[in-house]
Amino acid sequence: MAENEPGFVLIRGALLADATRRRAAPAEVLVEDGVIRAVGERVAAPESARVVEASGLLMHPGLVNAHTHGHGGLARGQGDRWTLELLLAAGPWINGGRGVPEKKLTTLICAAEMVAKGCTAAYDLFYEFPLPSRDGMDAVAEAYAEVGMRAVVAPMVADRTMYEAIPGLLEALPLPLREAVERQRLAPGDATLAAIADILRHWRWAGRDIRAAVAPTIPLHCADDFLCGCARLAREHGVTLQSHVGESKVQAVSGMRRYGRTLVQHLDRLGLVGPDFSVAHGIWLDDDDIRLLADRGASVAHNAGSNMRLGNGMFRLRRMLDLGVNVGLGTDGASCSDNQNMYESMRYASMLSKVQGPDPRQWASVEEVLDAATRGSARTLGFDDIGAIAPGMKADIVFLDLASTCWIPHNWTANQLVHAEDGTGVRHVMIGGRFVFRDGKHTTIDLAALAREAEAARERLEAVTAEQRWLFEALEPVVASFCPGLASSPYHLRRYLCDDPAAG
Repeated sequence: MAENEPGFVLIRGALLADATRRRAAPAEVLVEDGVIRAVGERVAAPESARVVEASGLLMHPGLVNAHTHGHGGLARGQGDRWTLELLLAAGPWINGGRGVPEKKLTTLICAAEMVAKGCTAAYDLFYEFPLPSRDGMDAVAEAYAEVGMRAVVAPMVADRTMYEAIPGLLEALPLPLREAVERQRLAPGDATLAAIADILRHWRWAGRDIRAAVAPTIPLHCADDFLCGCARLAREHGVTLQSHVGESKVQAVSGMRRYGRTLVQHLDRLGLVGPDFSVAHGIWLDDDDIRLLADRGASVAHNAGSNMRLGNGMFRLRRMLDLGVNVGLGTDGASCSDNQNMYESMRYASMLSKVQGPDPRQWASVEEVLDAATRGSARTLGFDDIGAIAPGMKADIVFLDLASTCWIPHNWTANQLVHAEDGTGVRHVMIGGRFVFRDGKHTTIDLAALAREAEAARERLEAVTAEQRWLFEALEPVVASFCPGLASSPYHLRRYLCDDPAAG
């Protein structure tokens, strides 16, 4: 959990990143019991205040990861030239065979990396098979607590497999493979909803800034009554909802065939879309979808790195912002984006907006990208007291070393935060006024021991999941052939670089 540092802390000597200024200026920050009380060039502090000398450092708000998957930590580096659908097909192999200790371990791997790279809060959609469990979700929350992060933890759920969700895919499999994937059938929807309800009823981290949520994974993977059940549970327990919507063209085409309308329109008819709902990815959305999200007060989590890695297409950041949607930035899981580096997420988001047209006035500015990675992501998580260094906000502060190579010389603070910083400049990370990362090292966990534990788990899981790997390797050529064929179907939007991404 994010434990607040008791008493007064005065930070002095640092520069403070301010998007309204080209270059950061000196500032002092007074923190009381983990909350920022004053910010200014000179701040009055009680004699009892503990002083943090931060000369030579740049302060910026902790970055907030609007979309990740803790289960991806142990699956890092498993695939190349995988589409989203191939990644999903590989899931039983790369995410399988895990008990509660591995569920905590995989989340620790991700949380440790996030903190080391300037991220202080995350929205984690965590998958368990065949059902989400109270013990499993508790282990995920415990991992974030040990590292010292804030988090939203959502059991990622469905009542249909990918093979049942994508029209024609199951029938395209040879009979032996069809029988094999049918044996991977998910638990009935009622059982899954009951498991979610049990998790939400017994959630013990809510007052500690590790909150629960609900994540119906992909609309097509969920029956309508199951989606409505997820929404009902979220409303009853006052938690947020997040779902992967319009991530790939396969999803967009399949949704239109099944529902006769776009995925966003269908979710809205079911009553899911509102201020507590966020769309992960949202590439294959049209202007009507975007306006609907804006009108309902929903958010979108933009994951530029994984979108490129999986060949999903190009997210229209400029259009989302212009039409009034709150946009946060995410890394996605380490199994499909390779890391949990929010600096990289900012850089990718900025650069991806620049290859969609020749007019620089239509590109996202560095100020807009930085705002998405802080305030925009915080809103996506449902937090209104993080994402800025200002009075009344929680003291989640990253300290960058201005002697690191990314800052030689220091010309334009926001620009270099988005385009130059890569995580190597992170000296300290403070969450709730407490240092969870100091002088380049975690203060709450032993990273070397974590690495040894992860390597032992990798070796153990490799043996346990050997049969699932064999099954994936048999399925791979069929999925790799069928899904691109489906994606070649006509659709009213164009989001590939080989298309005209500005169309539609």
